[in-house]
Amino acid sequence: MNAGPLDETQRAAFRDLAAATDGIDRAAYAAADRDPLEPLIGEGNPRSPLCFLGRDPGREEVKWGEPFVGAGGRLLRGVLFRHLHGHDAADQAALRGLTPHYFWLNTVPYKPIGNKAWSMSVKARFQPLIRELMLERWQGRDVITLGREAFLWFGIDQPRPEREALEAFWRRDDRFEASLDVSLRSPTRARTLRLHPLPHPSPLNQRWFRQFATLLEARLSTLAIEPAR
Repeated sequence: MNAGPLDETQRAAFRDLAAATDGIDRAAYAAADRDPLEPLIGEGNPRSPLCFLGRDPGREEVKWGEPFVGAGGRLLRGVLFRHLHGHDAADQAALRGLTPHYFWLNTVPYKPIGNKAWSMSVKARFQPLIRELMLERWQGRDVITLGREAFLWFGIDQPRPEREALEAFWRRDDRFEASLDVSLRSPTRARTLRLHPLPHPSPLNQRWFRQFATLLEARLSTLAIEPAR
């Protein structure tokens, strides 16, 4: 069961915010013949126990119109595929075939110029819409966050003690093995989620890139996501 595309109200809300946001990489969208105002949201499985929250799309995501298919996303999907099936994927199409099995979000569903992290003000601008998707369209509890930006996203619009708890957790040496419960609240709904942070899987993240596959596999094993039989 897929979450399906955004409804027209949600889509219009994203487009309105994007139209008022400086820094979207319009050249990358033009090169891919894509609309720079169209949000890049994965049509994942709302019943999946696991959500992946990344930072923002890159050039490959814009090209394919699908999240988590760039270099870092392919690394993540490759680990997932091996964990589920016990062997490597035959091609990129097989990796993209994982999309309906999980729930995928980014803090901002638009590619920034130069792949620079979006400012806190931009992330805060889009946070209510992303929060709505997480609370209203996804039924799971466990969230694997990719990098510092995605992890600290959960502190946006939260009381100071909760923001400080997230920041303190991120400073821990065992942050990529430990987990943290957080409350995500909207005007109409609240749910306790369990965050399982990992480093960002970008090849530019030299400190952690080579360790990412091992760290993700450990997370999947701890979460008891069993390989397919």
